[in-house]
Amino acid sequence: QVQLVESGGGLVQSGGSLRLSCAASGVTFSFSNYAAGWFRQGPGKEREFVAGISRIIGSTEYADSVKGRFTISRDNAKPMLYLQMNSLKPDDTAVYYCAASNALSTTPRMNRYNFWGQGTQVTVSS
Repeated sequence: QVQLVESGGGLVQSGGSLRLSCAASGVTFSFSNYAAGWFRQGPGKEREFVAGISRIIGSTEYADSVKGRFTISRDNAKPMLYLQMNSLKPDDTAVYYCAASNALSTTPRMNRYNFWGQGTQVTVSS
């Protein structure tokens, strides 16, 4: 069984930074065989793509709303997924989810992701 567990959320002031982590585990799960991504769901909003990273080479993709502020990275050896969030804004307030996809490369499409974490709350105060 595959488990993705997020951590690092919290309350931060506008302009601040947070680093989210996602620990991947599973008896037969090899994290390096999966592309990975971060999604978020704000209050009263639909879940949306934030950032994605490919399996090994590490090519990345970002939503326009976070480009230049957020950085996704991974460590397949640990195995961990990260999201460094800088210059946070109140609009970034959401539950953030990590996810793993057997797609060949990064994808913003939620239905391409096979495994999901439970989410971690990020709240940005103005």
